[in-house]
Amino acid sequence: MIILRFPKSVTKKELTQALARLKSIHSDVYAINRERQDSIDVICDSDADDDKLLKMSGAIAVLRSQVSYILASRAYQNVGTDIPLSGHWQRGAAPLIIGGPCSVEDRVQVLEIAHAVHEAGADAFRGGAFKPRTSPYAFQGIGKKGYEYLAEVRAQTGLPVISEVMSAEQAHIASEYIDVLQVGARNMQNVPLLNALGKLSKPVLLKRGFSATTEELLLSAEYILRNGNRQVLLCERGIRTFETETRFTFDINAVPALKEKSHLPVLGDPSHATGKRNYVESISLAAIAAGADGLIIEVHTDPDSAISDGPQTVSVEAFARLVKKVKKVYALVKSMRRADDL
Repeated sequence: MIILRFPKSVTKKELTQALARLKSIHSDVYAINRERQDSIDVICDSDADDDKLLKMSGAIAVLRSQVSYILASRAYQNVGTDIPLSGHWQRGAAPLIIGGPCSVEDRVQVLEIAHAVHEAGADAFRGGAFKPRTSPYAFQGIGKKGYEYLAEVRAQTGLPVISEVMSAEQAHIASEYIDVLQVGARNMQNVPLLNALGKLSKPVLLKRGFSATTEELLLSAEYILRNGNRQVLLCERGIRTFETETRFTFDINAVPALKEKSHLPVLGDPSHATGKRNYVESISLAAIAAGADGLIIEVHTDPDSAISDGPQTVSVEAFARLVKKVKKVYALVKSMRRADDL
């Protein structure tokens, strides 16, 4: 894959002519990224050498990559992407800690949990309005009303809110209420959804499918990026292995691998990975020690009565203790890396 970098001052006519010349030498043009502050980048593929490409197109630079997820790669952008989330988080300054129930059950429940996780130190609030479940008989969420309750959570606590969307139609509806649109494991390769999210201006939390490789996760992110949305957070949520002791297996290797390959933030989801609340703290700390930028954790004021995923949901008290430990480990890891750079 190749990126032809044009100055920001290039006119629409000049760019159109450049693309026509590229196509005349059998270069495939895939996308145009106008989001950079200092340039306009054209993603293409060609057998021509760099000198010919520069001469034919009038570009100022050629960037080559051995991977197909070029926009998500370190070759395209070596500095980590910053997604400030309305001022509640800045990459590298502190871990992003997202807490909340698996499902929004009712208004009273969600507001009670939201105020509790806010007080415990969460940076954002999560809650499922539409819930894709393995069984068609399991609780599927309360729908659009859940988005409305989440908007009320933001109004009362100031926390950015996150919820899952499963279709382009849901994404457009959710955008009116939600700060971050989540793509669940089952929809990681839902191409129409990924393309639709790429055309919206909301950050996207993209979870790894439980049978997907890290490369496939990055290629899914590429669909969003190539459509213009640069605000993508990757999430390792556990993969399916032969082990049956836990719900899934948290792939700790994926955290440093994704950090090495991509400039996008990487989060860990210890709740879905383990399926057991007793393991959530250990896996949370391990993910942060491995380099994760943050965590998304299921929290409830009464986990045993949660309508969905109660066994993997921690109490508010356990969450508050976890937040303190996570911040200590994050600070320690950060200081150790600074020492290595000296």
